[in-house]
Amino acid sequence: MNVHASALAKGQRPDPKSSAFAVDILEGLSKQPKQLSPKYFYDVAGSELFEQITVLPEYYPTRTELGILHDKGAEIAAILPKHAALIEFGAGATTKVRLLLEHAAFDAYVPVDISGEFLNAQASVLRKDFPDLQVHPVTADFSTPFELPEAIKAMPKVGFFPGSTIGNFEPHEACGFLRSARQILGPGALMLVGADLEKDERALHAAYNDAAGVTGRFNLNLLVRINRELGGNFDLSAFTHRAIYNRERHRIEMHLVSRKAQTVRILGRSFAFRTGETIHTENSYKYSLERFTALAKGSGWKPRASWTDADGLFSVHALVASE
Repeated sequence: MNVHASALAKGQRPDPKSSAFAVDILEGLSKQPKQLSPKYFYDVAGSELFEQITVLPEYYPTRTELGILHDKGAEIAAILPKHAALIEFGAGATTKVRLLLEHAAFDAYVPVDISGEFLNAQASVLRKDFPDLQVHPVTADFSTPFELPEAIKAMPKVGFFPGSTIGNFEPHEACGFLRSARQILGPGALMLVGADLEKDERALHAAYNDAAGVTGRFNLNLLVRINRELGGNFDLSAFTHRAIYNRERHRIEMHLVSRKAQTVRILGRSFAFRTGETIHTENSYKYSLERFTALAKGSGWKPRASWTDADGLFSVHALVASE
């Protein structure tokens, strides 16, 4: 799950028939098997549910990464260039970036995400708390090329991509993102990336099938959003949440499972479901340290250092852009 994508919740609501949301939903439900993009989880209700997920006892990624950034902050800061600009791809709540700012001497911070309203609100608070820090929000899709502010172009650059959002990409997409980030940041830049690690399948199952059912409500909220914004007629009681670990592909898969044979209508289109048929809503890839290192090397980055928690649940990697 993508902790940064909550920023999308503040975006403007588009025309229902021509929006990218409508196009992607209709296209995704027309596929076999049916699938939808996880980026559409994050309306206001979905964002609130995700914040609840991050503090669940079963859901280890958020608190574990925060622990690494806190405990290893001095070590991380020691390898960062002085007077650099910190560029966060997919900036969400500022909890994690504040840990970096407290340990390292950055001159500027560039949060990047699609929601300008959200970014500007976060930037205003950060400026008050760090008055010597230049804050330059950039409204852009962080997964595609964008221009950095002119004010930071001469500074050393450090990219920041926490939250194991890298795991929501297919491996070839993750390579594409890392190559794009390298182009944006430039030669010699450094990149900090959070990646979830392979672990006991029982821990993974519990993290994505929590006892309180919050993750299930988060998954089902995608259907609520389709009903509200696109005039769909999904019956929520006719679908259930399922998260499974695909051992062969090293990933958690989230699905919405049809409890019965049924037909759903959206924007004049009909979509038939068999009993047990699923909508595949998200992947969350889990990496070994070795496989993530290979991914980085294949994307134009040289591994510099990595840090994990004592239980080996999560990792933070420092990468240097190849010349």
